[in-house]
Amino acid sequence: MALTLERKKELVAQYEALLGDSQAVVITTYTGLTVAQIERLRNSVREKGGRFMVAKNTLLKRAFEAAGYPIPTEALTGSTAIAFALEDPPAVAKAIVDFAKEKEVAGLVEIKAGFLGTQQITAEEVKALASLPPLPVVRAQLLGTIMAPASKLARILAEPGRQLAAVVKAYTEKEEAPAAA
Repeated sequence: MALTLERKKELVAQYEALLGDSQAVVITTYTGLTVAQIERLRNSVREKGGRFMVAKNTLLKRAFEAAGYPIPTEALTGSTAIAFALEDPPAVAKAIVDFAKEKEVAGLVEIKAGFLGTQQITAEEVKALASLPPLPVVRAQLLGTIMAPASKLARILAEPGRQLAAVVKAYTEKEEAPAAA
């Protein structure tokens, strides 16, 4: 079914808006996938804070031009699907990489290229992005690193008081012991 000119303009505008809202973009193939498999991948990406959609190369090219992205001409050949990471780029990339590794779809989904912000990245770099920990884990690690010196300082400052309290307690227990006997 051919797309009308109005529908094509709507799709280009939608892609352009998603490019503007995305922290990362992953361009893939999808040849040979069933509708159920595409829907499963779409749901997996959606759970990670992204959107996955099958797209026409010419419309994507127009959207990339309009959004000011470099045009990945080698990635816009053959069947193309695109994932927009709206919240957590590593999680969206991991959802696609993990799906591509599944036994029943191995070789059917291949990463062509991607973008991190507006910087074009290769398929290998997308796979490296997928190996990063999710955003909440990175935040926790960063917070732990920031808090470590403060908690160490608090322990150091509290140590003399703790030692003094231990001496007073030991002295009190020593004085109470003969009285009880």
